[in-house]
Amino acid sequence: MDNLIVAKRFVGAQVLKQGLGYIRRDPERNLGRLLDLAEKVAPLPGQKDDVRRVRTAIRENEAVRQFVHRLFTELSPNVQQRLLVNYFFNSLLFGVPQQRRLAAQVGMQIPHLILIDPTSACNLACTGCWAGKYSKADTLPPELVDRVIREAKDMGIYFIAMSGGEPTAYKHFFDVVERHRDVVFMFYTNGTLIDETFADRLAELGNVSPAISLEGFEEATDERRGQGTWNRVMRAMDLLHERGVAFGVSLTVTRQNAETLFSDEFLHFLIGKGVLYGWSFHYIPVGKDVDLDRMITPEQRGYLTRRVREVRRTLPLQIADFWNDGDLTGGCIAGGRRYLHINAKGEVEPCAFVHFAVDNIKEKSLREAITSPFFRAYQERQPMYENMLRPCPIIDRPQALREIVAEAGAHPTHAGVAELLTGEAARTLDERAAAWGKVADGLWAERLRERQARTPGAHPDVPADLIQAVWAERDRQQMGAD
Repeated sequence: MDNLIVAKRFVGAQVLKQGLGYIRRDPERNLGRLLDLAEKVAPLPGQKDDVRRVRTAIRENEAVRQFVHRLFTELSPNVQQRLLVNYFFNSLLFGVPQQRRLAAQVGMQIPHLILIDPTSACNLACTGCWAGKYSKADTLPPELVDRVIREAKDMGIYFIAMSGGEPTAYKHFFDVVERHRDVVFMFYTNGTLIDETFADRLAELGNVSPAISLEGFEEATDERRGQGTWNRVMRAMDLLHERGVAFGVSLTVTRQNAETLFSDEFLHFLIGKGVLYGWSFHYIPVGKDVDLDRMITPEQRGYLTRRVREVRRTLPLQIADFWNDGDLTGGCIAGGRRYLHINAKGEVEPCAFVHFAVDNIKEKSLREAITSPFFRAYQERQPMYENMLRPCPIIDRPQALREIVAEAGAHPTHAGVAELLTGEAARTLDERAAAWGKVADGLWAERLRERQARTPGAHPDVPADLIQAVWAERDRQQMGAD
């Protein structure tokens, strides 16, 4: 790495460390001054705009102010320092420009994060698990995981997520994390193996955050994950909160639990437990015990498009919904555009739910895998629709997934997944995509009208599609596209 870049990162990190202590004394008053500094050192115009938007949100939104207050009162100083230095300086301020430079060289997008399954082993057997059909015997050697992370950092990627299997069952978990103290790690976990010793280690490292899976309250969680799971998860949350560890939740949204997961009662419960963020995953019919009736209805998905935005505006809890936040991400983020998935066998998949691959990371470098014809075919079709509420090639445009797999000659990474491309399952996905499309197009038109009203200088007679083009360009700049 260039010595000047290393020097800038070191100086920036030292300034941020001092600034965090300054903010802790009076978060509401002093955070603005640190944001002023962040705006000055941000290397890209889009990043400067991001800082301004954060400043505006903190000034104008009480829920955002409460969320920031939580960051500086509920997290330990070590966690604050490690996560913020790694995320804001390494991943965003210095990583994103590096990703953009490489993207210009290879003519493809470079992801912002990598999702790795270090092991497929798991201590639970959850109904409908998306990874439940992978072999349970696969484990990536720690040397290989280390190599992938080093190659990722060389490309400007300092955000590594882990799933599985169960990452806490990977015996080399802490060895990997400790070797890369400059990286932000997040891992999806069932939470049942987080005990006092594990929580202590997370607090000591500071740069790693668990996202714990829940299906709702006790009855729903235990029904899917096994009797007693809820109590073990609640204990894990208490241990993490007591130690000031940043943690979130991973919510699988189904037809049966959609309303519960986004109820005021459940969300306020999560906040009280110390949860800072959440990932909303719509049930996708892949993996173990595939059940198309678990998929949410068009009406429920329409409800979520409004509800998730409302939660972010009104509660000190940040929730992301990959399928309904397409307008924030410019559509589908998979296929190396913003992230990719490496399973425990080493196969490089476009997405955790797209179980097809061409390359194996044991045989290819990360750069070779990202720039493969498979991922190029994926990126050439992104976004899947101009309507960003229809981003997914599995449930929103299934025909695109069939074309990509055929064009690249990708193979299924476990038995049964090919049924998504042909037969009854494929026909059902087409029907459901069409049904959601009718609802989504109306919601998208409504959102464009909202944007038109909020766009400075826009005349009411300016076509909505032109307004969308302006916003799309802003989004491309914000996400680092050329």
